[in-house]
Amino acid sequence: MAILGINAYHGDASAAAVVDGRLVAAAEEERFTRVKHAAGFPSDALRYVYQAAQTSWNDVQCLAVARDSYANMWAKARNAVRLPKLLARRVGVQSRFASIGKAVEDAVGSAKPIPVERVEHHRAHLASAFYVSPFDEAAVISIDGLGDFSSAMWGVGRGNRIFPFGAVNFPHSLGIYYTALTQYLGFPKWGDEYKVMGLASYGEPEMLEEFRRMVIAPNGGRMDFELCPDYFVHHNSVPQMAWGDGEPMLGRLYSRYLEQRLGKAREPHEPIEDRHKAIAASLQRRLEEVMLDRLRQLRKVSGVNKLCLAGGVAFNCVANGKILKETGFDELFVPPAAGDAGLAMGAAMYLWHQMLGNPRDFVMDHAYWGPEFTGSQIAQAINGVRDELSRQRCDVFRIDDEEALCRFAASEIADGNIVGWFQGRMEWGPRALGNRSILADPRRCEMRDILNSKIKRREPFRPFAPSILEERAGEYFEYSRPSPFMLMACAVRPEKRSIISATTHVDGTGRVQTVNIAQNRLYYRLIKSFDELTGVPVILNTSFNENEPVVLCPEEALDCFLRTKMDLLVMGGYVIKRTVETQVPNSD
Repeated sequence: MAILGINAYHGDASAAAVVDGRLVAAAEEERFTRVKHAAGFPSDALRYVYQAAQTSWNDVQCLAVARDSYANMWAKARNAVRLPKLLARRVGVQSRFASIGKAVEDAVGSAKPIPVERVEHHRAHLASAFYVSPFDEAAVISIDGLGDFSSAMWGVGRGNRIFPFGAVNFPHSLGIYYTALTQYLGFPKWGDEYKVMGLASYGEPEMLEEFRRMVIAPNGGRMDFELCPDYFVHHNSVPQMAWGDGEPMLGRLYSRYLEQRLGKAREPHEPIEDRHKAIAASLQRRLEEVMLDRLRQLRKVSGVNKLCLAGGVAFNCVANGKILKETGFDELFVPPAAGDAGLAMGAAMYLWHQMLGNPRDFVMDHAYWGPEFTGSQIAQAINGVRDELSRQRCDVFRIDDEEALCRFAASEIADGNIVGWFQGRMEWGPRALGNRSILADPRRCEMRDILNSKIKRREPFRPFAPSILEERAGEYFEYSRPSPFMLMACAVRPEKRSIISATTHVDGTGRVQTVNIAQNRLYYRLIKSFDELTGVPVILNTSFNENEPVVLCPEEALDCFLRTKMDLLVMGGYVIKRTVETQVPNSD
C-alpha cells in the first residue's frame, strides 16, 4: 500500500511517497518551480513522487497532510478573539485545506477521491526523524517557528509509537526569536537564518545578557521557555504573510523596543559592522544555551541516551555539533529534510506507523530521493545548447568508465578547477550531498573567494562544507561518527586546519559530510581518487546553484554552468570543459 504525504500552503511545500512503510521518493516543490522555498500546493512534487512510486491510484491508501486544524483549538480560539486578523487568516487557510483532496486528484490526473488524514505539525516533525532513524527507542524533540499553534514538542519514541510529553505554544518560539533577529540584521528573506549562523562566528557574544532577557528560560528542571513580549510584535499583531504559489514572505517580527535596546536595524544594502557580528554571536549563543539545556532536561526525563531532532531549528548545525558533548545523549539522528519540507514524509510515516499500527523496517541512510535522468536525456539537453557551448569554447566528450571519470574529475579539482557534479537522484533536503554539487579543492584558501566571485555571488562570510571519506573523518575532525547529511559543525583538528583551509570556518569548524561507498558509490570514488592524488580525503562541496534552488535537471545544470565561470561540468558520463576562460556575464 502507498501513502502520499504533503506539506502544502506553507513555506517549503513538498511531497513524499511511502510504500509499505518505506520511503521511495520525496522532493520539494521549489526544485520544479524554481522559486526558493516555494509555498502553495506542491503539484509538481506530488506528480513526481506518485510516478516514482510506480503504483496505481487504486493502491494509494491515503493522503497524509501535515496540518491538523483541531490541534490546540482552545489556544487558537482565545487568540483569534483577541486578534481578528488571525481569525480571518485562519478562515482563509482552512478554505484551502477543505479542497485539498481535489487538488491532489487534479495533480495526479485521477477522478477517484482519496481519503485525507490530518497530522499535527510537530507530530509530523517528530515522525520525520524517529521513524526513519536507526533507533528502536529515542528521545524526540521538534523545535521550529510555529506550526498548528505550537513551536516545540518533545517526548519519546518506542518501536512504532511516539509518546509526546509536552509542548510550547504560541507566542513563545525559538524559531521566531531567531527569525526576528535575522530580519533585524538585514536578512529579510524566508530561510535566511543560516546566513546569520555563519556570521555569528565572526563576533563575540557581548550582548548575551540582553538576549537572556529576550528569551527567558531558567536552567534546570524545566523544558518550557518564554519570549519577552517587549522585543517582538507577533503576539499582539499579525505579521503579514504570503503563502501563495510564489516565494513565502513574512512581515517584521521585531519591535521598536528591540531597536531601542540594540540600535537601529541594519538595512540589507548596508555594510555589516562589528556591532552586527556581536549581535549575531549573542543571538546564536542564547539559542544554544536554551536549546542545550532543554535537551539536558529531556535526557533526564526520558531516561534514553539516543536523540532524534527535527524542526527548522534542527538546521542550526553549530548547535547540533555541541549536542553530544554537552547534553548527555550518546547518539543523534537529524533527517536531511529536518525543516518543513520534511513534514510531507513525516506525515506519511506517522500515518503508517502511529495511526495504522504497522511495524518499522526502514532506515534513512542516504538523502537521494529526488528525480534522476538518463544518459539520453543528458545528451538531449547538451545538444540543445551546442551553439552556446561552442561560443563559450567548451569541449564535450564522454568518459564511460566510472573509475576513469572519477580520476579525471579528481585531477581537475586538484589542479584548482571548479567542477559542477550532476549525478544520480537529486537530494532530499536543502544540502547538496554529492549528486547536485559544485566541487573544488579544499586545500586552497583562496577557493572561498573564487567560488563566491565566479559562481555563488553570495556573502563572503558564509562557509563552504567539507565532504570526507567516512572512515577518515576522525583524522581531520574531532568527531568520528557518521554525518551523512551535513547537519553538524564539527571542530577541525588544529593540525589539519591549514590543510583544508577552504572548508575551515573562522571558528575552526567545518559543516562535515561523511561519505561511504554504500551511500554514494560514485561520490565516494571521486573523493578516494582525490585522496590518492593529494593525500587529502576531503573535497569542498557546495550546492549546485547560483542564487536559486538547487538544480534539478540537466537543462538547469547547463544553464548554471553557462552563466557562471565553472571550469567543468560532469553530468553522468558526459564532460563539458572550457578550453579557455571566457567572459561570462554576471547575472546580477
